[in-house]
Amino acid sequence: QVHLVESGGGLVQPGGSLTLSCQVSGFSIGLYGMSWHRQAPGKERELVAGINSVGLTSNSRGVVKGRFIISINNAKNTLYLQMNSLKPEDTAVYYCARGNSPGSYDYWGQGTQVTVSH
Repeated sequence: QVHLVESGGGLVQPGGSLTLSCQVSGFSIGLYGMSWHRQAPGKERELVAGINSVGLTSNSRGVVKGRFIISINNAKNTLYLQMNSLKPEDTAVYYCARGNSPGSYDYWGQGTQVTVSH
């Protein structure tokens, strides 16, 4: 049975950093593309970053380029999102998903809240 469980969210001040984790069970993470998405209140869910099965990464939103880094640890079967220089507009629920392109997302985690505020 496939499960994706996010953790690491919380309250952080502007300019701070957080690292989100997505613990995966039920499949080997290195065989699939994976991605992080976020949904802010009143907005649609959007792709933040993706990584394919050979480790190539992409950030679909220019505003996070250079600030967010997606990575995987195959031994731990875990996906990560390192978020630096956080801004209030990064406040959202962050989700991990299997798949890294539109139409390919077939499993989702439950989400973890990230709040950037003084």
